[in-house]
Amino acid sequence: MYSEKVTLTKEDILNKDFKVDARGYRPQEVDDFLDTIIDDYTAYTTIIRRQENEIRALTEDNIKLKQEYHKLRSRLEAAEDASSNSSPVNNVDLLRRISQLEKIVFGKNE
Repeated sequence: MYSEKVTLTKEDILNKDFKVDARGYRPQEVDDFLDTIIDDYTAYTTIIRRQENEIRALTEDNIKLKQEYHKLRSRLEAAEDASSNSSPVNNVDLLRRISQLEKIVFGKNE
């Protein structure tokens, strides 16, 4: 995930050679500083990997919860449909439809 943004590896930092001239930096100080950078770099890599694993686990949990939500939602809608079918309004609608079908089948016109 973050690996494409990181240009140096801890081995690149560790193996970096500096040219030394008469007025250059002290090699021991540079090495100590680079050791600190390597330690930080290693810590950052560990943190990033841990967070990527956590993101992956949370994404999987989110998918499972969404699936469960949709199942429960469809059950609720089915239960609401079943309870609304027994309501008086729907029964009246059914009686009207039956009456209209009887008129068509038996030829009774008003």
